[in-house]
Amino acid sequence: MGALLGWVLAALLAATCTMPGNPHAAALTPRQLAGERVIYSYASLTPPQSLLDRIRAGEAAGVIFFKDNISSTTQIASVIQQLKQANAASPVRAPLLLMTDQEGGQVRRLPGEPALSEKQVGQAADPRAAATRAGTGAGQNLASVGMNVNLAPVLDVYRTEGDFMDQFGRSYSKDPAAVSDLGKAFLTAQQQVGVAATAKHFPGLGSAATGQNTDTQPVTLNVPLSTLRSVDEAPYPAAIGAGAKLIMVSWATYPALDAAHPAGLSPAVVRQELRQRLGYDGVTITDALEAASLQAFGTTGQRAVSAASAGMDLILCSARDPSQGSDAVAALASVYQSGQLDQADFTAAADRVSTLRSSLP
Repeated sequence: MGALLGWVLAALLAATCTMPGNPHAAALTPRQLAGERVIYSYASLTPPQSLLDRIRAGEAAGVIFFKDNISSTTQIASVIQQLKQANAASPVRAPLLLMTDQEGGQVRRLPGEPALSEKQVGQAADPRAAATRAGTGAGQNLASVGMNVNLAPVLDVYRTEGDFMDQFGRSYSKDPAAVSDLGKAFLTAQQQVGVAATAKHFPGLGSAATGQNTDTQPVTLNVPLSTLRSVDEAPYPAAIGAGAKLIMVSWATYPALDAAHPAGLSPAVVRQELRQRLGYDGVTITDALEAASLQAFGTTGQRAVSAASAGMDLILCSARDPSQGSDAVAALASVYQSGQLDQADFTAAADRVSTLRSSLP
C-alpha cells in the first residue's frame, strides 16, 4: 500500500510539472525561460541573422517593429513570415508576440487605420463609436500583416493643452471617465479581432509637462496619491475588467508611491498598486529599456533584472539592436539560476507570457 501511495504521489508530481499552468520549469533551459520575458528589436528593413538565431533557439518572446523596419505592408508581412518560420523551428511551441505602436493619428507605424488620434476620437460626434471603429481598424490593420499585439490604447489623462500627452493628440480627454470609456471601447474592439491590446502608461503620464519625456530624461511626477488614484489610474479598472491582455508601466517616478525608483522598476507600483490594489493578473510590459530616464540604473542586463524583480513580465528592448535583447536574456538567466530572483515568481511571469502567446494567432 505504501509503495502504491508513493507511486501515485510521484505520478501526480510529474503531471503537475507538465500541466499548462507550469510548463516552463521542467521543459525549458534557463536561457529559454529568460527569453520568454524579452522582446527584441532591430534596425533597418531586414531582420539580422542574430535575431533569427535567437528565435530559433527559443530565446525570444517576440519582436517590436518601428517605422525604420517598415517600407510597405507587403514588405513587413514578408518579414513577419520569415520570423514565424524561424519560430516554427523553436523548441518553444507558441506564436511570437509581434507588436508595434498603432495608436492612431501621428503615432502609427503602419499606413492606414486608425486615422484619428485619440484626441480626435474624444472630440468626435459619437466618441464611443469612433473609439470602437479605431480599435477595430487598428486590429484589422495589424492582423493583415501578421502582427498580434498593439501597444495601445493610451489611457493617460492629459491636463493642459499642448502638454506632453496632448501635443501629439495621444490622450482621449482631460476627463478620466471619458478616457476610461473610450479606452475600454478601443481595446475591446481590437481584441475581438484577435490582436492583444496594451493599456499604457500605468500609473499615468497625463500630468507630464511638455518636454517631460522619459525617453530623453528622468521624469518625476509629483502628483498627490489621491489625484494619482482618482484621475491617472481611474481608467485602468475598466480596462482590466474588459480583459486588457497587457499593461505597460511608465518610466516616470511617482513619489506618492515610490520616490526612489521609476514605476517599472518599483515593486510598490507593479506588485502592490497594479497587481494587489487593482487586481490585474495579465501580462505587464516595460516601456523601452534604453530610455534615458533609467540612466542611473545600470546596464541593459541590470535594468532587465531590476524590472523583473519589480514584477514586470516582459522586458521591451527597443534600441534596434538584438544584442541588447541577448544581454537581457543572459542577465535574467543568470539570476534565475543563482536564485537571486525567486524561481517560482520568475516561472509565473514566464507562464503569463506563454499563456498570452498561446492565445494569439
